[in-house]
Amino acid sequence: MKNVFQSRNYRLVFFGALVSELGALLYSFAVSFYILEISSNNAFLQGLYLALCGGMNLIATPLGGVLGDRFNKARIMSLCDYIKGGVIISATLLMLAFPQANAHIAILFVTGITGSAIGGIFSPASASLLPRIVDESLLQQATSYYTVRSSAQSILGVVLAGVLYAALPITSLFIIVGVCYVLSGVSEMFIRYGHVPSEERLTLRTALGDMKDGLKYVTANKALFALMSAILFINFFITPVVGNFIPYFIKTDVGGAPHYLFDRVLTPELWLSVLEVCIGVSSVIAAVIMSARKQTEKCGRTVSIMLALIAVLLFGLAAAYSVFVKSGASLNAFLITLTAGSFITGALVTLINIPINVAIMRTVDKGMLSKVSSITSVASQGLTPIASVLAGAILQGAGSAALLFFCAAGFAAAAAYLLLNKRVKEI
Repeated sequence: MKNVFQSRNYRLVFFGALVSELGALLYSFAVSFYILEISSNNAFLQGLYLALCGGMNLIATPLGGVLGDRFNKARIMSLCDYIKGGVIISATLLMLAFPQANAHIAILFVTGITGSAIGGIFSPASASLLPRIVDESLLQQATSYYTVRSSAQSILGVVLAGVLYAALPITSLFIIVGVCYVLSGVSEMFIRYGHVPSEERLTLRTALGDMKDGLKYVTANKALFALMSAILFINFFITPVVGNFIPYFIKTDVGGAPHYLFDRVLTPELWLSVLEVCIGVSSVIAAVIMSARKQTEKCGRTVSIMLALIAVLLFGLAAAYSVFVKSGASLNAFLITLTAGSFITGALVTLINIPINVAIMRTVDKGMLSKVSSITSVASQGLTPIASVLAGAILQGAGSAALLFFCAAGFAAAAAYLLLNKRVKEI
């Protein structure tokens, strides 16, 4: 099978994303800790920073969808990376000029909000570029390599971020991040594809009309709507497991136990890292397998089966928690079970996401792909906080087993929805 790295455009996109995402990871890691450090551990300030940045990204993403379908996607990506790199380097120079803690907080807030707006414009163009530069038969391979890169960076990048944060002044680290974005912009400058400029002048009215057209396009295509709904189901029900249950279990059950597995070597916090690494490693393995497999014409049934397997796995974890932890029988037995479950879940989610993304890229008109990507992104980001709050309420009121049963039921419902949807079989 032909290798997608033979494409010059793909190499430029891949290595540009490698550098810019490394910069993003370093920056988000450093900012979260630095705000706490200079504000005497003010968790409210940190939460406000994250909320404002997330809100700005949510607002800018629909605009990014409109721009991505009207203008050259590679130019949008390159310009965004240049601007983001310039903003971070400028902010770093301001921090050197004004060393007071309050000044640094203000600078970081402005930089974060600006960067999030730029990211909202960047993401739809980036998400819809692959079908323009990669042959349709290689989309699965191209998407798989993206997943390998992203998962590997999430594992190794956090370690690198921790080392650099401890070893370098914050300003030096920010300069490195700024340079990463600039280098990514340089790489993206040389991407070439057959872009046809829009003849219609972009105004507020036409932008709003484009957003409306994107929504109509998604809702009119029943099979596409079902697949996008599956993405939202996955995000909504996997967020409570990874973001709520696992940290809560580690903090309360493992942290509160007099003894637990490998307690002489692993602190509770390190156990959390072990579970996250299991998810990341299995995701890399699954993506590598997908990159070597022949691209299938249809994925609807396969995705439904994978969702059902996740549901079965979560039902099993819920039962195991009740048997081993809630009854006090064996915390270590559940730790082993959860570690294996995390590994399997990481692989299954990857085996779902790659075919769905490929199906969307193959099905959606290229002139609508940025808008469709922005709709998916906004819906996912909007539902995630709701899922987290709901999960917190379930944990507080009914406990961990109830939350796992709730998430398992959600995946089971998603699997049944796709299996019973006749249109999904067309994709």
